[in-house]
Amino acid sequence: MFLSVFDVFKIGIGPSSSHTMGPMSAANRFLDLILSPDWPRPKGAAIASIRVSLHGSLAFTGVGHGSDRAVILGLMGERPDKVDPDRMDEIVGLVRATGRITPAGHPSYAFQPKEDLVLDKKTPLPGHANGMMFSGYDRDGRLLLKRIYYSVGGGFVVTDTELETMRASKAQASERKVPFPFSSAKQMLEMAARSGLSIAQMKRANEETAMSREELDAGLDQIWAAMTNCIDRGLKGEGIMPGGLKVKRRARMIHDKLQEEWRSNKTNPLLANDWLSVYAMAVNEENASGGRVVTSPTNGAAGVVPATIRYYLHFHEDADAAGIRDYLLTAAAIGGIIKHNASISGAEVGCQGEVGSASAMAAAGLAAVMGGTPEQIENAAEIALEHHLGMTCDPVGGLVQVPCIERNALGAVKAVTAASLAIKGDGTHFVPLDACIETMRQTGVDMNERYKETSTGGLAVNVVEC
Repeated sequence: MFLSVFDVFKIGIGPSSSHTMGPMSAANRFLDLILSPDWPRPKGAAIASIRVSLHGSLAFTGVGHGSDRAVILGLMGERPDKVDPDRMDEIVGLVRATGRITPAGHPSYAFQPKEDLVLDKKTPLPGHANGMMFSGYDRDGRLLLKRIYYSVGGGFVVTDTELETMRASKAQASERKVPFPFSSAKQMLEMAARSGLSIAQMKRANEETAMSREELDAGLDQIWAAMTNCIDRGLKGEGIMPGGLKVKRRARMIHDKLQEEWRSNKTNPLLANDWLSVYAMAVNEENASGGRVVTSPTNGAAGVVPATIRYYLHFHEDADAAGIRDYLLTAAAIGGIIKHNASISGAEVGCQGEVGSASAMAAAGLAAVMGGTPEQIENAAEIALEHHLGMTCDPVGGLVQVPCIERNALGAVKAVTAASLAIKGDGTHFVPLDACIETMRQTGVDMNERYKETSTGGLAVNVVEC
């Protein structure tokens, strides 16, 4: 099993990897399919109009997560890692005003968002909670092309047939030949013991089967640059976040207070936790505002990993660029195992699969750069994940704001605590990471659908909006 670090960490936009980046990417795939020879065209027929329906969690919380806007942007040819956040309103407004989509390299297609973009809350698609159906029609209204896509978490998008193949073979990642093809934590530790390599070194060897060391390092540096830039933007942002809940951005205010304490040398026993929290909140306030973020492994959990890296840089004297790369490689190894054996999708297993997975990845990465052995790193990931088991995904108003922003802060705190506990041990522990991951999967299967990103249960219905 191999999942690249650049699949785990993807640069995109907020507020959701599964509900924003996924639908945008699905629209990109449908546009590519229209131009491809991979479907039978009746002679002389051409697609003149497009219709899209969103199902399941995408239908229930799509507006709050910007899924409708993401589809429009994707059909205009915009891609998550390239779209200019400052132009998104202009592009969406143009489509709504003209009733046409005009992606580069395509003819103009009829698309009236009010009629042709349907949030179907009554008809769930069978493959996954995040289902989408794209259809193309000729000028006489005859259906020429239809595809079902599923957004399976972290910005990953598959067709219905690809999803069936994945589940049949458990090949959720590329089958590329790599020297260390671990698909479980047990295999990872066994390979580390046989090779004498660290988890980061094994992950690096796998990545370098497809790119040079220089290309890998440049890519990792680009990921970290996007993460730290997101923190910096979040620490400067002010005002009310979009969506209607009127939730204020708090990261800048908290950061200013921490800066005052730092300069005055005041004693603060919670200082490390405070910095962790403000870094994570800065990222997720940016995400909630539709800014540029990095899936880590999802947008809803995007603050945990960057916050712990900034903590590492802030509080560890020996922190350097090489350490950040090892951190990201180690975290990606853990994230790949979790995705392969369970899920990182809140719509599928609840927030344990998002913030829980992010906390496990961050704990592993931090343990690695603190000098942990592979066994201690695996232990750190297990501790962090275990203490997120059962966490629901119940965003108020379908927005990635409450409880999501603070939840990232606490996920980062748990990650640092887990790494510290693991480093102080010898790596032996009672619950294996693989058992914890399987427990998360089973818990997600048993969890009531109301608590899996539908906003029909939990805080989403018990908080009075004012």
